[in-house]
Amino acid sequence: MELNTLYYGDNLTILRKYIPDESVDLIYLDPPFNSNASYNILFKEQSGEQSAAQITAFEDTWHWTSESERAFQEIVNTAPATVVLLMRALREVFPRSDMMAYLTMMCIRLLELKRVLKSTGSLYLHCDPTASHYLRIVLDAVFGKENFQNEIIWRYRRWPAKSKRFQKMHDVILFYSKSVEHTFCTLYGYEQLAESTLKTFGTKKQVADFSSGHRKPGRLEEETLGPPLSDVWEIGILAPMAKERVGYRTQKPEALLERIIKASSKEGDTVLDPFCGCGTAVVAAHRLKRNWIGIDITHLAISLMKWRLKTNFPDIAFSVVGEPVDLAGAEALAKENRYQFQWWALSLIGARPFGDKKKGADTGIDGFLFFNDAGETKKAVVSVKSGKVGVSQIRELIRVVEREKAEMGFFLTLKTATAPMKEEAAEVGFYLDSFGNKYLKLQIFTIEELLKGKQPETPQKIGPFHSFSNKNKTKKKNKKNNTFRTTLI
Repeated sequence: MELNTLYYGDNLTILRKYIPDESVDLIYLDPPFNSNASYNILFKEQSGEQSAAQITAFEDTWHWTSESERAFQEIVNTAPATVVLLMRALREVFPRSDMMAYLTMMCIRLLELKRVLKSTGSLYLHCDPTASHYLRIVLDAVFGKENFQNEIIWRYRRWPAKSKRFQKMHDVILFYSKSVEHTFCTLYGYEQLAESTLKTFGTKKQVADFSSGHRKPGRLEEETLGPPLSDVWEIGILAPMAKERVGYRTQKPEALLERIIKASSKEGDTVLDPFCGCGTAVVAAHRLKRNWIGIDITHLAISLMKWRLKTNFPDIAFSVVGEPVDLAGAEALAKENRYQFQWWALSLIGARPFGDKKKGADTGIDGFLFFNDAGETKKAVVSVKSGKVGVSQIRELIRVVEREKAEMGFFLTLKTATAPMKEEAAEVGFYLDSFGNKYLKLQIFTIEELLKGKQPETPQKIGPFHSFSNKNKTKKKNKKNNTFRTTLI
């Protein structure tokens, strides 16, 4: 089994193909769930709208389809009796519903996650209160109710909303072990001592007396500055301008994952996140000297995690499985799913995906690449093509560049560009930056060239997942031109 590896693909397939039995020490998962399209829509546009691209990737998990039926039948045919009885009962309550599709998708994956977990391992499932009660009974059936350890409440503060109910200010994290012998390291120092305790013992250090369940003053080797961590965690959500933030709507703070990893693993252990998203779990695991495995079903997320790992750990060495590494692989991806091919191709030059071609009118924009010119953020429109190409598509890109008032345009093609295409692009001329440097205004790249390391020539590129320092200017542009939106991942 490869460690420190990102896998692109369906986590059920990846788990069965690559992850051996009892090989993982800790699993953290924050699975997507569409509770009225409000929870865990993974990516959003700069305008604040949900990303249609990411919705497309997960829409089959939210509706009962033939795939849901196949998964359910596999559970019935292969799962332990307690799991089968529960899932059949749930189907009576939620026949062919979105909730049943989601619980079926989760159940078959939880069975695989239990398989790969060591006997000393633990699983933390992160969810919101909309589905936590259903997921808990599924976990009881899969792991055994005797292996339920905690329902952790992650409490946070955010701007309140007008509502005829109490403000929703917490998530739920369900903590299960595989056996009674699970690894657990009691954490101290995260919570304040009670005022009454401080009043009684002053500022003296305290030591936990687990035999009596009380605390007493002392200076033993085990003494600590605070009580053992409870199951209610006060950790702030990431502020919009936080240095840690990468623009991912449901991004969790590293502080949250740090507690989980420190509590249920040791240095050198292996941490698995099968719904990796923006990669907070793998970043926290690497920082805490654990090995890690990350899985995600979209190239959007894989691109983000690669960028985030390299940004946080410049000397890091890791593998990516499932991404094309040559022209044949790129052609296979384009044939299998041209939208995933498009998102992957954009990642080769560090561009941000835009929109979803399955819905709405085609704007002629597949992505944007941003660069810095003397402190000003400039943009280039990117067009990706996997089929036959010709000079008419270059002319269309020229029109889009003019319409978007972009400084440059980049054309990425799986097929070889023709001589007339190159001539048409050359006639557009140059972009002159603030220092007098000239760059071809419209540049053409084949996927084969990009795989060999060729990159667009621009002034200083802005990382694909950075926020903008001149955000106010960007917002003004958005008001003038409704077609200019970017995916902040």
